Amino acid sequence: MTSLIPHLKERIGRRDYTVGVIGLGYVGLPAVLRFGEVGFRVLGFDIDPDKVKRINAGESYIQHLPADRVASLIGSGRFEATSDFARLREADAILICVPTPLTCHRSPDLQYVTQTADAIARTLRAGQLICLESTTYPGTTEEILQPRFEATGLRVGRDFFLVFSPEREDPGNTHFGLATIPKVLGGVSDACGELGETLYRTIVATVVRVASPGVAEMTKLLENIYRAVNIALVNELKMLSDRMGINIWEVIDAAATKPFGFQAFYPGPGLGGHCIPIDPFYLTWKAREYGMATHFIELAGEINHAMPAWVVGKVVEALNGRDKSLRGASILVLGVAYKKDIDDQRESPALEILTLLRQQGAKVNYADPYVPRCYGHRHYPDLDLTALPLTAETLQAQDAVILVTNHSAFDLDLIRHHAPLIVDTRNAFKGIPPDKVVKA
Repeated sequence: MTSLIPHLKERIGRRDYTVGVIGLGYVGLPAVLRFGEVGFRVLGFDIDPDKVKRINAGESYIQHLPADRVASLIGSGRFEATSDFARLREADAILICVPTPLTCHRSPDLQYVTQTADAIARTLRAGQLICLESTTYPGTTEEILQPRFEATGLRVGRDFFLVFSPEREDPGNTHFGLATIPKVLGGVSDACGELGETLYRTIVATVVRVASPGVAEMTKLLENIYRAVNIALVNELKMLSDRMGINIWEVIDAAATKPFGFQAFYPGPGLGGHCIPIDPFYLTWKAREYGMATHFIELAGEINHAMPAWVVGKVVEALNGRDKSLRGASILVLGVAYKKDIDDQRESPALEILTLLRQQGAKVNYADPYVPRCYGHRHYPDLDLTALPLTAETLQAQDAVILVTNHSAFDLDLIRHHAPLIVDTRNAFKGIPPDKVVKA
């Protein structure tokens, strides 16, 4: 064991230790709050000066993270946000919580990880612990980060410490949060893993040590691939059941009564969020290096990616049944966040649905109590809409409404009574006659 470890563990124990968090979004900001609330000094880093300004003013730009938690931590003097990456040298531990998107060709886009690694390398000093939390393919920690850091002349496991510990955030989940979700962690060496485990045990109930960063990287991918493949399965069965005149939701509920051997997954309008639509393709890309094709992953991706177009097809079919055309029709999309009761639009299938409807000549609007303004993000740069109030008048003015995100705040009775036609992708309107509600 390197002689630094006992000293650093002792400092962690008495909170004489500064934690730096790079990326103050849906992963980084919860980590900042948790470390700060258990007594650490925390530095938050972000390239967006507006985020930095708002956080330092005690504001929260993430709906499920109350502003009073941010303001309280700022007021304690233990937390500060900054865009000055030269201050990384002040941090004893650095958590990397930056986006890992896909390119337009569905290959990993690690520009934010590599840029962050280069910034860390410029100020790297002995004793620092670097924790990569961003989801990525197996090998990233040791193939991309470690060489950059060791190019400084410092050696991993002796002078600095490097681990991969994937984020497991589930925005809006009221049952499990950062403190209660077990933390998987793999260190480049035993010393790295030991120091990383010591730090994370201060904020989570359970740390699950695995043999290497690669095991931890693969673990996160398995979790999300498992969900993506099973969601694709029920989405495909949904389309088949629709042709057969069978209610897939009733089928799933009946199957779920089996007390073993079955776990219920539910169909929807497509995948959203930063994890499930993206992460599986990190492994698909890496598998090619080993001469393998990941058939299940790629097929699941094709099925899930096709869901928004299938929903639009059901809208067309429903309007045709009323002797109406989609071109010129007024369509209201209910919910543009990717899941219920949050404000996160990342990879939301609603954005694709809105775009497809507009391309086919529909007049589109949306309602979402959590998203007052809908921007298209990087894939839909032309999408810029303002939410309409969900009123009887708004609903009556539509030719059809599409329930994409089943927010608890939506008044289903109001929608049922005043919308002329409902296309339901979430089975929220059970038991309503098919001349009023079309399942999609």
